Amino acid sequence: MGDFLVFSSLVKNYRLNKRQRTLEGSKIKTALNGLSFSVKRGEIFGLLGPNGAGKTTAMRITAGLIKSDSGDVFVDGWSVRDNKKEAQRRIGFLSEDLRLEEFFTPDYLFDFFAALREVPKNIIPVRKALLFDRFGIHNYAHKKVAALSNGMRQMVSLVLSIVHDPPLLIFDEPTNGLDLVAARGVVDFLLEMKSHGKTIILSTHIFNLVEKVCDRVGIIIDGRLLYLDTMSAINVQRSAYAQTSLEDLFFSLYDERYNKRQEIRS
Repeated sequence: MGDFLVFSSLVKNYRLNKRQRTLEGSKIKTALNGLSFSVKRGEIFGLLGPNGAGKTTAMRITAGLIKSDSGDVFVDGWSVRDNKKEAQRRIGFLSEDLRLEEFFTPDYLFDFFAALREVPKNIIPVRKALLFDRFGIHNYAHKKVAALSNGMRQMVSLVLSIVHDPPLLIFDEPTNGLDLVAARGVVDFLLEMKSHGKTIILSTHIFNLVEKVCDRVGIIIDGRLLYLDTMSAINVQRSAYAQTSLEDLFFSLYDERYNKRQEIRS
């Protein structure tokens, strides 16, 4: 199968302002601390962790939005640090930080992002019709974003992230703010994309979503990958030990890490 996405010894530090320093007790916040793992071609990989664990930072570095202090990410063999444009061509990035300009319509935004992603002009209307139909955007295509529900805005954001039909999809908390029906639509879409050979990395803190769609899962806490295994292996453990689940596994690692932090501080 081979690796499509490789994280190699990523380190990222942020300088804290005065208010943050009083809370953290330090001038520097380490978001990523030597993060290394890989995502296989054609799999759905779940990156699971609490808020502040470093998930979004890792995704932003992969998408070329921020730079790591050291280390690199390779997308289909292309270095994000040295060949960012080639790596970005292969990436569709859906982030909860994406804010759509409320004055524009989904129809206009699709054309704009498609041109930005260098989609051939003759392909744009075909791709638009396909995706708008798939996500129920047709009836809202010419309404301003300001008039759309949060759920529909999320659907539009998802569509804009994949206008260029990329082989790698990076979804950072894709079901945040969605109702049950819309969230189910995202789950179905992820499985559909996997069946088409897409490679997907799903950054989330939702156990149920990871259990439904992911082939493998990595648990990240304090910028370090503390666990990596297949969901099938976790399910085997669950069958053998009734108390073992993905949630149990996560909190055992989290509690262990938290206790170590408390020992260091004391």
